[in-house]
Amino acid sequence: MRTDRRFWLRAAALAGGAALLCAAPAAYAQAADGLSRAVNEIGGDGRPLSLSLQILVLMSLLTVLPSLLLMMTSFTRIIIVLSILRHALGLQQTPPNQVLVGLSLFLSLFVMAPVISEVNRVAIEPYGQEQIDIGTAVSRSGDALHVFMMKQTRKTDLMMFAKIAKAPSYASPKDVPFSILLPAFVTSELKTAFQIGFLIFLPFLVIDLIVASALMSLGMMMLSPTIISMPFKLLLFVLVDGWALTMGSLASSFVG
Repeated sequence: MRTDRRFWLRAAALAGGAALLCAAPAAYAQAADGLSRAVNEIGGDGRPLSLSLQILVLMSLLTVLPSLLLMMTSFTRIIIVLSILRHALGLQQTPPNQVLVGLSLFLSLFVMAPVISEVNRVAIEPYGQEQIDIGTAVSRSGDALHVFMMKQTRKTDLMMFAKIAKAPSYASPKDVPFSILLPAFVTSELKTAFQIGFLIFLPFLVIDLIVASALMSLGMMMLSPTIISMPFKLLLFVLVDGWALTMGSLASSFVG
């Protein structure tokens, strides 16, 4: 009975360490070391995990993947811009949410491809060849994400959160902890997404104003301007190849 108790206590510690690893990126290196020790101790005498326990750990990690996707990649900016575009066109459910999420996901994979390749080169492949432990692999993966997030984060947002946290001055961008970088990155992504969305909304707003003025001058007060302006907005969007422009501009906004 005592052995079973120790086993489940270690399993709980392993799941908690996995959650902490993604929920509190500021301590990802420490959490990775603890997770590595828990993996080594969970079976007792340094034995590896059984297949059933590996599946249990994997299912526990899957619960934090949506937060990881939203917080540390380009997904947030892309899904917000596409949602604003749909509202600017006057469409309520076209394209449907599943299509927008799918587009955002695959475009995020395209944007994050260099980072994913770097993580695979410095962390996943060495770990698969048993050259490094899981703590070092997670630490190297965090470094690659850190570089990407620093490039997309505004200095003013970093300074704001550093001031709130009363953090000292950092000698280089590498010294900025995830506890400050992560909220600053999300704030910058939201700000950039709304700026892009504003620029996308403007031409469609002009069409709405022209149609509303025309209907009012004709005395057609009871006719909704949205019904008349929607075909013109769709026509304009198709003529300028709007989807290609939008997707290309979104991908280009992460370059540099």
